[in-house]
Amino acid sequence: MKKAFLSFCSLFAAISLSVAQPKTSAYLFAYFTGNRIEEEAICFALSNDGYHFKALNYGKPIIASETISSSGGVRDPHILRGADGKTFYMVATDMVSGKGWNSNRAMVLLKSTDLIQWTSSVVNIQKQFPGNEDLQRVWAPQSIYDSKVGKYMIYWSMKHGNGPDIIYYAYANDDFTGLATTPRQLFFSPTNNACIDGDIVEKDGKFYLFFKTEDSSPGIKVAVSDSLTGGYKLRDKYVQQTPEAVEGAGTFKLNNSNEYILMYDVYMKGRYQFTKTTDLEHFSVIDQDVTMDFHPRHGTVMPITSKEADRLTQKWGAEALAKKPKGWHNPVLPGFYADPDIIYSNKTKRFYLYPTSDGFTDWSGTYFKTFSSANLTDWKDEGIILDLKKDVSWANRNAWAPCIAEKKTADGYKYYYYYTAAQKVGVAVSDNPAGPFADIGKPLVADKPEGVKGGQVIDPDVFTDPVSGKSYLYWGNGFMAVAELNEDMISLKPGTTKVITPDHTFREGTTVFLRNGKYYFLWSEDDTRSVDYKVRYGTSGTPDGAIQVPAQNLVIAKDTAAGIYATGHNSIIQIPGKDEWYIVYHRFHYPDGIKMGRAAGYNREVCIDRLLFDKEGNIIQIIPTHKGIKPVKVK
Repeated sequence: MKKAFLSFCSLFAAISLSVAQPKTSAYLFAYFTGNRIEEEAICFALSNDGYHFKALNYGKPIIASETISSSGGVRDPHILRGADGKTFYMVATDMVSGKGWNSNRAMVLLKSTDLIQWTSSVVNIQKQFPGNEDLQRVWAPQSIYDSKVGKYMIYWSMKHGNGPDIIYYAYANDDFTGLATTPRQLFFSPTNNACIDGDIVEKDGKFYLFFKTEDSSPGIKVAVSDSLTGGYKLRDKYVQQTPEAVEGAGTFKLNNSNEYILMYDVYMKGRYQFTKTTDLEHFSVIDQDVTMDFHPRHGTVMPITSKEADRLTQKWGAEALAKKPKGWHNPVLPGFYADPDIIYSNKTKRFYLYPTSDGFTDWSGTYFKTFSSANLTDWKDEGIILDLKKDVSWANRNAWAPCIAEKKTADGYKYYYYYTAAQKVGVAVSDNPAGPFADIGKPLVADKPEGVKGGQVIDPDVFTDPVSGKSYLYWGNGFMAVAELNEDMISLKPGTTKVITPDHTFREGTTVFLRNGKYYFLWSEDDTRSVDYKVRYGTSGTPDGAIQVPAQNLVIAKDTAAGIYATGHNSIIQIPGKDEWYIVYHRFHYPDGIKMGRAAGYNREVCIDRLLFDKEGNIIQIIPTHKGIKPVKVK
């Protein structure tokens, strides 16, 4: 009778723990960032919708690895809300990859009640459990609550001697500081090949074990069971939606939805892929909808409440902790953006910055945003102003390099937004500088000028000549073209298209402005993926060329001492009523871009520095800075 009573009490406790789940409305991403020891640490990022994530603590670790691990580094963090709804658990690989892939024998267990303060313990499998003398490695632990026994189950992969990696499990002790049971094999591969990076999702009474195979064709597969601790049957097909090498599957359910996200680390490409599913069997890629201002490696996402998100933001977010070192204004926008164009709106008396939304592999973004500021240093995100997939009928890919024009009409101010989509130039119109913008329904420029063989129809720039009142559109990669715009600003005047390429250094990114009767033409040299991407200039007596190129015409280039690279594709802004000028440009993401190879060319950030001239009107070469500029005042 006593035994039955105790069993009933255990069951009651388990049920009580399982029902106290709070209403979640945001998401916390726990991840690490790379294979250098300083990157083998736990980082956090937040999202309000499960699609757009922003790093906390300026992308730096939220816990010092050397204080919680035996090796000095931690990898593969998995985060879990406890069954009581208010306790949180993390587990991570205790490892420094620089010591070798067969160098670790331990994992780290962490516990918190507020997501801020964490207690931790190291579990060394080889030391705790006899019979593991030939243990080679302990990888990628995760945890899940077993409601049948009222305990937290930890599962991970281990390799012994020359054998394959096998997924094991054990139960944690009551205070989550160690393992209370001997590790047992969880999944038995029918091919006896290596299996790593397990991730279990419970849905409709079944358990889905995602894992990475390490056979001749490695990828992510799923095994399904009616029981958490065994009986997993393999679905013998890959679920990743890319031919690239992947690992670190992580699955989470979207709040207030029957949809799940399966994400995984495309580790050879330095990026993540996100997919969506409702049945955990069929997956569609949603990369075009996802943004991150950081580069995660093998991490996991957990839904959280708005209060929890606020608490994390207050501790590690931009509102409480400067995302840049003190005194630094560059980059001026948080996250990945490029190809900035800028205006001062006479309607709102604010500056507006229009960039390419960056951070997408091979420049595959599909939407545009704008940001506004009263002083060029404090910027407000005004949101998406044009989404190719929703707002443009003739193109749905490669949203690049926009520019903007303000025009006063009889009906008030109009704003004309020129942009690149699918290697064509489009135009959209709005009554407000922050949109929304309405596309005209067809490309403005779809073909290369007559006689031009190579290059691309991209990178528009618009300039209205204060002398004549005429507006001009410039565009081109590999060539610089110009045409006069009609009065409607959405069509080109026939017969005015010209090719005015200044010299062999021209690549792309034309921008034009007038100062003291002289027309300045700026352009980018080299490739945006190159550390040597830079800006040069020439001048002309007219807004449509010919362009004279000074012997010393470098405007801005890399500063290796400061770790600043690939400074290019700029625009210029004059403070109204003053001979005060600023250059707005992009560079590789600092400080990690230089480590990314060519991928740095689509992981860029926007900066602003002062533009100065000598007495003859020559542009003085700019040294790019982290400090940036001080807030400006407009009378």
